[in-house]
Amino acid sequence: MIKIWGRANSVNVQKVLWCCDELGLPYERIDAGLHHGRNNEPEYLAMNPNGRVPTLEDGDFVLWESNSIMRYLALQYGAGQAQDKSHDLYPAQPRLRASIDRWLDWTLSTLQPAERNVFWGIVRTPPAERDMAAIQKGADACGALWGMLDTHLAGRAYVEGNAFSLADIVLGAYCRRYLELDGIQRPALPHLQKWYEGVRQRPAFQRYVAPALT
Repeated sequence: MIKIWGRANSVNVQKVLWCCDELGLPYERIDAGLHHGRNNEPEYLAMNPNGRVPTLEDGDFVLWESNSIMRYLALQYGAGQAQDKSHDLYPAQPRLRASIDRWLDWTLSTLQPAERNVFWGIVRTPPAERDMAAIQKGADACGALWGMLDTHLAGRAYVEGNAFSLADIVLGAYCRRYLELDGIQRPALPHLQKWYEGVRQRPAFQRYVAPALT
């Protein structure tokens, strides 16, 4: 059985769990990180020297970095290995795969650093200690980034190609932390909102991403 180390309220863990669900993969999740601890213990650091979550164990194979984990799962257990093409979250066509990859890379290199202070400033900071001016400045920067995706989504049902992919999982998980975060102002992003309303109806989103932000 696949093991996924990480706390359920981590967006990077949520992405991996969502991916598993879309692929129909059974797994065992083991709490680690923040108040659960374990991620700084020798046993965990031997698997993941970064001391971060998630970490994947698939038999004797260990992998860290959430987007790499998702790529591995899609390649190992998705349409490339099964007859059910609905599991083709990471298509083999070079141009389509590269287009998906750019959004996965962009999320980690550009979007996550911008949104982190906004999320922590609201969700993980007591109200009396929040710097709302700084938080809104960060939210404005995030809004500009989400505006790029809003423009890209015009006339599209999915981020890339004609089907749901890893790009929709990764961006959908982060979009929940932007569009449904209380206390910030956001620009009108109609294409993003329409796409998000479709993504959030998926059962795996409701199971792993929709619960209250903590």
